[in-house]
Amino acid sequence: MANFWIKNPMAIYTGNDLDARGGIVISNGKIIELVPNNQRPNSQIDHFFDASNLVITPGLINSHHHFYQTLTRAWAPVVNVPLFPWLKTLYPVWAKLSPEQLHLATQIALSELVLSGCTFAADHHYLFPAQLTDAIDIQVDAAKSLGMRVMLTRGSMSLGEKSGGLPPEHTIQDMDIILKDSERLVNKYHERSSDAMVNIALAPCSPFSVSQEIMQQSAQLAEHLDVRLHTHLAETIDEENFCVEKFGMRTVDYLESVGWLNSRTWLAHGIHFNAEEIQRLGQAKVGICHCPHSNMRLASGICPTLDLMENGAIVGLGVDGSASGDASNLILEARQAMYLQRLKYGAERITPELALNWATVGSAQLLGRAQHLGQIAPDYQADFAFYKLDDIKFSGSHDPISALLLCGADRAEHVMIQGQWIVKDGDLQTIDLDKLQFEHRLAAKKLLAA
Repeated sequence: MANFWIKNPMAIYTGNDLDARGGIVISNGKIIELVPNNQRPNSQIDHFFDASNLVITPGLINSHHHFYQTLTRAWAPVVNVPLFPWLKTLYPVWAKLSPEQLHLATQIALSELVLSGCTFAADHHYLFPAQLTDAIDIQVDAAKSLGMRVMLTRGSMSLGEKSGGLPPEHTIQDMDIILKDSERLVNKYHERSSDAMVNIALAPCSPFSVSQEIMQQSAQLAEHLDVRLHTHLAETIDEENFCVEKFGMRTVDYLESVGWLNSRTWLAHGIHFNAEEIQRLGQAKVGICHCPHSNMRLASGICPTLDLMENGAIVGLGVDGSASGDASNLILEARQAMYLQRLKYGAERITPELALNWATVGSAQLLGRAQHLGQIAPDYQADFAFYKLDDIKFSGSHDPISALLLCGADRAEHVMIQGQWIVKDGDLQTIDLDKLQFEHRLAAKKLLAA
């Protein structure tokens, strides 16, 4: 219960208008006081940490990923193809995943994220071949070994090639199995407290890989269990055309037809919406996770972030799968979001602070944790990223917050989660990273050789 003062940072981005230039006082994993500029805490201080050479942000929040894909990064057969052929080539490879490979892949993804300053990450796992039916249980164990907060989504694929879907038949599951396992996972792992380390959501993969019935049943189950809903939507023109041909409607009409057009839902990508659809999404308070690196890699398009926000939708940020986003680095993702969105909306409207907001406040809203994560404020969780600006790339920079993105910060000096140091002096404290990387590289070679 000791009070710990993170003292006098070089600069601090709080995600709000509160003054914390004198630092932050934490106790028992929570923020208990913000110290204004040139002042001392009102609280009794037991220990302090000198942050005078550090820029502090709330712990970054990644609201869309596929952890298992760290095993198939930069694989030559899919380097230069768009989404649908990319998926068709990779599905058979991913279907061979073993439990051990998934555990390693999850640890690598989370390690890379936390080293970039990420403290809370959502994963969309939708592959449950016969040897991997307990995939989410494996991921819970992997996350706990690192001390990371996670939102693990019980994904699903139920529409195989024989029924007009994209996935091969051996990668899909029956609806009853999907729903029973979804309920089991929520009951077993989903935490509802302000300091929750594990959340579960329901996440049918995409319109081209699940039936309308599983979408409808998942929405009903999510409401019954009071958990969030997630899926891919409007990522590519191919997907839009698929929905029109398969279901006779565009993606947002499809979303409404299956009971998903509500504030429980957050969508990955959200690129190909027209003005009327954007208005409907905003009115329903649907969330959109922007994934700029992936959208550029697969040439999918540019998410209309400001249009969505101006109509009431919530926008967050995600690195997407590590075989399309390839690097699981959230501070670099924020930089890429800023630059990509400037092409669409201009330099004046897309600021470094807005991009950081997507990676903190916005993503916390998407994941239903906005009351205690994503900002630096009293009663919020003590989750922070600390960045040093002593590398040559920052030499001559003036505004520290802008420098994080404009000069290309790519690794946090320290990371704190729930008041505990998870990264200290650039090193991961909770696992042996060299050993993990060695085992992960071997697993990646074995998967592609199988």
